[in-house]
Amino acid sequence: MSTQELRDEVIRTIRRIIRAIDLQSKRLVKNYGLTGPQLLIIKKLQSWGGMTVSELAREINVSQSTVTSILDRLERYGYVLRSRSETDRRRVIVNISERGKAVLAENPSLLHDSFLSRFEKLSDWEQTALLSSLQRVASMMDAPELEEPPVLISGTFEDSGGVEGGDMSGEIPGEDRGGERP
Repeated sequence: MSTQELRDEVIRTIRRIIRAIDLQSKRLVKNYGLTGPQLLIIKKLQSWGGMTVSELAREINVSQSTVTSILDRLERYGYVLRSRSETDRRRVIVNISERGKAVLAENPSLLHDSFLSRFEKLSDWEQTALLSSLQRVASMMDAPELEEPPVLISGTFEDSGGVEGGDMSGEIPGEDRGGERP
């Protein structure tokens, strides 16, 4: 296979992964009313407990302003609670609410069930090798001039207001919010 053919195959494979993530993101919105970034934040809060916005941003690898925007929606719809720290009133602590816990009790996944099933059937060394390969690809694609990396969302260039892959706000472009979904 020529160098150009290899490059083309890499692009096709990455596009297949992006398409699969896009389809899973649409399933999340349809079934749970949450975007991938919103679900990621709720899951992180459940596993860590109370966190500051900066801790949360660092853990999910996005900017504080992006996390704040997502939290605004999640709080508005009752999935998270914000409160002032008792020891330092300048710090705001974010916790998952009962409604957030109820959504997670339904066990929504950022990854498609068929992928998870196949991944779990791999031996430990195969899982580690796959993870290592994905981390290497991500590292090779990292663009230091970008403010923040994508978080399992996708969309068209037009949907995003000019930023391919969509913005990180947790909004679904073109969707009517209807008062039910964060």
